[in-house]
Amino acid sequence: MISNLDFYKNKLEEEKTRLERELETVGRRNPKNPEDWEPTEKDLNLQSSDPNEMADKFEELDTRVGIETTLEEELNSIKKALKRIKDGGFGKCEICKKPIDENRLKANPAAAACLKHAL
Repeated sequence: MISNLDFYKNKLEEEKTRLERELETVGRRNPKNPEDWEPTEKDLNLQSSDPNEMADKFEELDTRVGIETTLEEELNSIKKALKRIKDGGFGKCEICKKPIDENRLKANPAAAACLKHAL
């Protein structure tokens, strides 16, 4: 049993806010699905005639896609952990259902599995 759920909830909420702010620097919420994020192009003008400039812009977009994907994955892990707090499953390994060591949760409150079952 986890001793202080409020501590973990607060840490997760802070991390969620931080990740959403970071996501806003490289993307936007998908208008058709506000739970999803999509990368945004920064000054991508397809009318540009310089192939080197266009290559640089596509490379930057590719980088933004990678950053957005990583941040969104982290955000989804945080959301799942907050749901586990709400549903009463926080701190239990999703594989073996045994308690996750509290030191692991302090280091990574979004951890969904014990060390034995961590990927």
